[in-house]
Amino acid sequence: MVQPQSTVPPPSLDQLKAKAPEAAAFLRHLANPSRLILLCHIAQGERSVTDMQRDLGFKQPALSQQLADLRRSGLVQTRRESRTIYYSIKDGRAAAVMAMLQEIFCRPALAASLEPPPAAARFAENPTRRLGDSS
Repeated sequence: MVQPQSTVPPPSLDQLKAKAPEAAAFLRHLANPSRLILLCHIAQGERSVTDMQRDLGFKQPALSQQLADLRRSGLVQTRRESRTIYYSIKDGRAAAVMAMLQEIFCRPALAASLEPPPAAARFAENPTRRLGDSS
């Protein structure tokens, strides 16, 4: 497995414990495939609702619901120009995570070197099954 290189010392166990609930809450916002693809698209540059509908093929009600969730969570912000609403990333953590996810999952050379272990791949195919289950 490839280990990230860093000159920053790792956080203490107490710091990790203190930040775990915040990190889990943040990651829950990203755990929906529709919101994730929207964030990936918006992270590449400001997008209008019309752009997102056209580019991603979302139906208007589903798109509105997911964008509302992202706004409420503070991950995106809006800007209105006449009758057009534009979305951009508001939370720097979201921008950093989107860049990392695109690097890991969308760059073929890196993605191949970071293949998940077989149990994790099976879990991704059937997330209702626990990771330790052999069936």
